[in-house]
Amino acid sequence: MNGITLTLRALDHGERKLEKDLLAAAERHHTEHEFHHVAVDLAGWSHQHRARIAETGRNYGLDLSKTPGRPAYGIMATLREVAADTLTRRPETGLLLLHDLHDLCLTASGNSLYWEMLAQAARATRDNGLLELVSACHPRTLRQIRWADSMIKILSPQLLTSR
Repeated sequence: MNGITLTLRALDHGERKLEKDLLAAAERHHTEHEFHHVAVDLAGWSHQHRARIAETGRNYGLDLSKTPGRPAYGIMATLREVAADTLTRRPETGLLLLHDLHDLCLTASGNSLYWEMLAQAARATRDNGLLELVSACHPRTLRQIRWADSMIKILSPQLLTSR
């Protein structure tokens, strides 16, 4: 296994984590409609990234198709919604949202670093397929980071100074 395959595997794992975390945060904060809908859309991007990573990984002898698919909405989702409804009435909810945004930003930033490493490897090896993958996915990851960062900047002043 070479460095490119290890990075593809790590990136698949990171995109899976980001997708799962975005969907969980969307459920936890479903009463924040704008947050909820954007988070679900951004999770879809990570899901698409994983499909493209798996496709490219096959060119390197990787089988990433055995990793879990999109998280299911079932009984656990219902339980999380009930918990979110209960939390919505508490002041800690805003701090939980900031914590979720912090974690989302860090996970997306980690993925961005892997995308950058793959871009450099693609240039060095003149691998147009790998460069196409990075060119298609990395800009969306940067947008995921900017969204989380913007939300933190917008929400922090009020949430951190309220009593």
